[in-house]
Amino acid sequence: MIFSGSIVVVTGGTRGIGRAISLAFARHGAQVFAAYLNNDAAAASLIVDSSGLPGSIIAIKGDVSTSEGAQSVINAAAQESGHINVLVNNAGIVKDGFLAMMADDDWDAVIRTNLYPLFHCCKWGVRKMLARRRGSIITISSISGISGAAGQTNYAASKGAAISFTKSLARELGPMGIRVNAVVAGLIRTDMTAGLKQDIVDRIVKNSALGRIGTPEEVADAVLFMASERASYITGQSLIVDGGVV
Repeated sequence: MIFSGSIVVVTGGTRGIGRAISLAFARHGAQVFAAYLNNDAAAASLIVDSSGLPGSIIAIKGDVSTSEGAQSVINAAAQESGHINVLVNNAGIVKDGFLAMMADDDWDAVIRTNLYPLFHCCKWGVRKMLARRRGSIITISSISGISGAAGQTNYAASKGAAISFTKSLARELGPMGIRVNAVVAGLIRTDMTAGLKQDIVDRIVKNSALGRIGTPEEVADAVLFMASERASYITGQSLIVDGGVV
């Protein structure tokens, strides 16, 4: 119950890693606002699975890649208390392809979906933390943003930018008591990675120290640590959760 009474916003919070994060916070007593774009069935399933937990989950439909959508989600979460405690930036997509053959739309879609919510949600989310001079912002990045990956120039660019964004924002907000960190995920078993070719999966697993794929719950545990008071002296950092690949 380490987050009892806390208000937590999770973007992309109804599927995959985001779903695991939303449920993990609710298990520890948080009031979670899980933002999603268009999958109503996934949102409904999350609400059902969260029933009976110490905390609660409210699914909010909105496009957080726009200023208006992000502001609407943040305002809804802060409506009763006037503040939020934790913002988890998880919304993202992949559209892999070699650069020489990459469609302009695929580049634009990945950059817009992976970076614009980061800017807009942090901009509005910070305003709900400043008055209390405390809060935690955590962004889900990827080891592609550190080591690169063939066929992922668009995705790697967005995730590398997210790490740099994290470091800069941490310096801005540190004097105001707000911590900003990233959790950098490796190969995690989600719908997003289910379509990978088996030889790619086998190569990644072989190159890892633990020799297996990670689970969304393992990423969620790292997020909970970084959001908690146990990480009260940690900011501007990237916690790599990849089984020892990097």
